[in-house]
Amino acid sequence: MLNVAVKAARAAGALINRAALDVEAVRVSLKQTNDFVTEVDKAAEAAIIETLLTAYPGHGILAEESGSEHGAKDSEFVWIIDPLDGTTNFIHGFPFYCVSIALAVRGKVEQAVVYDPTRNDIYSASKGRGAYVNDRRIRVGKRTRLQDCLISTGFPYRPGDKLKPYLSMLGEVMSQCAGVRRPGAAALDLAYVAAGFTDGFFETGLHPWDVAAGSLLITEAGGLIGNFTGEADFMDQGECVAGNPRIYGQLVGTLGKYSKFAGAGDKAGVRQALQADANAPASLDADAQAGEIEEAPATVAAKPTLKAKRIKAADAAPAEAQAQVPDAPF
Repeated sequence: MLNVAVKAARAAGALINRAALDVEAVRVSLKQTNDFVTEVDKAAEAAIIETLLTAYPGHGILAEESGSEHGAKDSEFVWIIDPLDGTTNFIHGFPFYCVSIALAVRGKVEQAVVYDPTRNDIYSASKGRGAYVNDRRIRVGKRTRLQDCLISTGFPYRPGDKLKPYLSMLGEVMSQCAGVRRPGAAALDLAYVAAGFTDGFFETGLHPWDVAAGSLLITEAGGLIGNFTGEADFMDQGECVAGNPRIYGQLVGTLGKYSKFAGAGDKAGVRQALQADANAPASLDADAQAGEIEEAPATVAAKPTLKAKRIKAADAAPAEAQAQVPDAPF
């Protein structure tokens, strides 16, 4: 089954690479604000579905663009497909996007392929057999302190996404780690965590096709993946955190209070913190008006301009020198 998934991913990748040669000619449609779909997404998805159903006509399909309209509707075997994760990157020519294919058997992911067509890298995993990039075994990173880690994430971009809680969450993670990156394709982000290129990942607003393949890569590479409170049942919950076991635990400790499943006390604390941040500029103005903040001097010497400096220098020079040096054309 894994070989068929690899074949399907490569077929889609070939279409994507051909289109990338003239990305300006690709027709782009808008699903909703900042959420794009191209003719390449649709063609790649069709190529994947054709390859999979030719080999396994009794299997079901769950795909980003066509949903469940293809394949058997009641099969225990369901292929979960994202034909082009990172469409916005693709249409801008930014080389970070991928094909993601996973097979779920009775709701559990057992086969996974993430194909990076720009680098011709195949990340693959089979349940119980480890994770690989091409033919090389991969493992999650070995760092144990969040302060030493590089963490990847995704930014809210759709209408209705809760930006303020995310910015607060991002600020906390940024202050605790060595760096944060937002490449723009969740499936490839998870593959990078599995390969140890980054140490952890978190994002909200994700769908099963964004994380299904990457989740098996993570666990087969020795990592953990779940929702923000650390529960393993995350696929349909719209929030995801992943990393090696030590870093995963530290990220959950930071992100748990932002989860939709957090306790009432944690949620209240987050709301209060956000409200305090929102009111901070107003309270600062009030303090200044009450005279509690020292005001700047009423008059501040203006910084000399380039022309003023030239005139001053000319005045200080001997008259003979002034006469000999022509004025510069400022």
